[in-house]
Amino acid sequence: MPATSSAERRAEAEKYGLTKMGVRPPLWTYIKDVARRGPFIRVLGTSTAYARNQNTYLGQLWAVLNPILNASVYVLIFGMLLNVSRGVDNTIAFIVIGVFLFRFVEQSVNGGAQSIAKRSNLIRSLHFPRAVLPLSNVMSHLTTLVPSLVVMCLIVLGSGLLPSYDPVPLTWEWLLLVPAVGLLWVFNMGIAFIMARLVAITPDLDNVISFVLRLTMYASGVIFPVVRYVNELPQWMQGWTTTILEYQPVAVYLYLARASLMNEDAFLQDPFKWWLGIIWAVVFFVAGFIIFWRGEERYGRD
Repeated sequence: MPATSSAERRAEAEKYGLTKMGVRPPLWTYIKDVARRGPFIRVLGTSTAYARNQNTYLGQLWAVLNPILNASVYVLIFGMLLNVSRGVDNTIAFIVIGVFLFRFVEQSVNGGAQSIAKRSNLIRSLHFPRAVLPLSNVMSHLTTLVPSLVVMCLIVLGSGLLPSYDPVPLTWEWLLLVPAVGLLWVFNMGIAFIMARLVAITPDLDNVISFVLRLTMYASGVIFPVVRYVNELPQWMQGWTTTILEYQPVAVYLYLARASLMNEDAFLQDPFKWWLGIIWAVVFFVAGFIIFWRGEERYGRD
């Protein structure tokens, strides 16, 4: 339409329902666009999870073997050789739950960071809401987590058969593991959104993630109850340090999972921790989604 003005061309485009490409859509429109692609996110996530280990001899067994091997190393070093239980009766259950669930966090963070940076060709070729990529990535790790959770529960149950540990009762509280993992999943999606935006804009941050995750692992009590070591700090540091370590998101979700499976006084059901888990999940998901949406038009162009 060379003979028309820009205003006339915009009016003609609106008449036929056409929209401008390469611009950030309104937030509500973006939400509906992502929601319509729910089946695609699920299929892309499950297919990615399946393809991750298909070229190995053991195939999908590695989704379970990897966390088992990691947990075995930490149980051997920290639980048996160094004996850093610090008041935890069942060290095996404590470490196994921490390692299995923190691996889900670690994979979601790394996957979210790479979801935009490594899909630039796809982003430049097709028009779709970019939020599909970090969402499907976290979905793929959730898919591999589900069978791992079954193995995790069997290990926790079997640890009670060892002579040095008390029996682990199978109670209704084990069912609370499902909402605990569900909240962690929502939290991980928010973190994946944030990391995808940050790394897409500043690729150098990808080199720092591994160090931050390592610090988070030790500060969250994945391997040993880190809060018990706060008493060794100077008096003026103990109060606020304990609050940060105990109520930061990863530590909260590990507590909820351990309170569901471990019958110990150190991990009694705490309604405040459940409310805090809900708050962390909602805050990080909403904030992460908005942060990601605000950079929608820049993905694939920077």
